[in-house]
Amino acid sequence: MKAWWVEQPAPIDEGPLRYGEREAPEPGPGEVLVEVRACGVCRTDLHLAEGDLAPKHPRVTPGHEVVGTVLERGPGATRFEPGARVGIPWLRSTCGHCRFCRRGDENLCLRPRFTGWDADGGFAELAVVPEDFALELPEEFDDVTAAPLLCAGIIGYRALKRAEVPPGGRLGIYGFGASGHLAAQVAIARGDEVHVLTRSPDAQRLALELGAASAAGARDEPPVPLDAAILFAPVGDLVPVALRALDRGGTLSIAGIHLTDVPPLHYATDLFEERQVRSVTANTRRDAEELLAIAARIGLRPTVSEYPLSATDRALADLAHDRVNGAAVVVPGA
Repeated sequence: MKAWWVEQPAPIDEGPLRYGEREAPEPGPGEVLVEVRACGVCRTDLHLAEGDLAPKHPRVTPGHEVVGTVLERGPGATRFEPGARVGIPWLRSTCGHCRFCRRGDENLCLRPRFTGWDADGGFAELAVVPEDFALELPEEFDDVTAAPLLCAGIIGYRALKRAEVPPGGRLGIYGFGASGHLAAQVAIARGDEVHVLTRSPDAQRLALELGAASAAGARDEPPVPLDAAILFAPVGDLVPVALRALDRGGTLSIAGIHLTDVPPLHYATDLFEERQVRSVTANTRRDAEELLAIAARIGLRPTVSEYPLSATDRALADLAHDRVNGAAVVVPGA
């Protein structure tokens, strides 16, 4: 099968990825083999290619927003029939036994595995996934528009929950890529007042088209004090910027597996008056199910740029250089 892998982590413009033939995977016990029909491109894939995240094994195939069709079932796999359309998300498996799994916080599992990091992902023609972690997808979305929901949508939704925006509150979104433009739509649909702060003029225009109350530069001051904010841009320098934009009692939710160093915070200006900072770590399967149901109900509209599988490296370079508006999706056979 055709696939991409990380040959040697390096800046994306230096060509850390390779494309070629790889041995087709076979489903193990409890797994299904999936023919990939679309795979979203996530900033985590870029972090992996560039070495911000150390590969868990050599020559891993990234990609964890996978939409495809079940071709085969491994021993004991009964949940999906061959031909079923499924999604393969970032969270690939959890131990099910640690104290975090037992209390329902499987995103904090002590022994998790992730698609495209611990195991080969979806920048390929075929992929395997444990059936218990595959997702049923709403019929309202075609393959290409469903793909960004499987990480960008889910993580954006969890970040929104962690932000604890009060009903009808003012939410600031810092960074307006794949996750940001989906989380904004969920927030607007439930009645939040959304203010977008991002460096890309194209992203600012998209934010206003989607119903944001305002859109400005990432370091600009929003027009009103914020009840909550989400930082999607992996830029630690923006943490104090976002904190100072919060009203009393506001929460900053930081969504991302990687963040550059955060500068020193000043208690009086950045944290006092019960401002707080929260991180976001992966997601639970419940988060995924909730987001997919909401997406179908509100008519979530992912903005996508489509690339052939053979141009995955170009999609990642475009993401790195802010040339993607919304989400990038690669399609085998395109």
